[in-house]
Amino acid sequence: MKKVLTFLYAGGIIYSTIKQMFNYKMTGGSDMKKTYKIEVDCANCANKMENAAQKTEGVKNAVVNFMTLKMTVEFEEGYEPKDVMQNVLKNCKKVEDDCEIYLK
Repeated sequence: MKKVLTFLYAGGIIYSTIKQMFNYKMTGGSDMKKTYKIEVDCANCANKMENAAQKTEGVKNAVVNFMTLKMTVEFEEGYEPKDVMQNVLKNCKKVEDDCEIYLK
């Protein structure tokens, strides 16, 4: 069972990475993206953070990688990343109160 779960989780990481590369090529790489260091306890919590971030106004796409403890956020045009990330952090804390996003 552990091997199956590891494979499924690794497959999710590979899918997220391919999705990021595909989106980058489709948009020409011109969209504003930033990567942030995060602190989260488990893969399920990381998934909750990713979903909360994606629902935040000003976020075009967000991907959380539990293995590297990083969140990559692509911002919608016309939004200030610093302001959006404050809201992302608030929304993530609502679903996972002990998570952290290190805003540079």
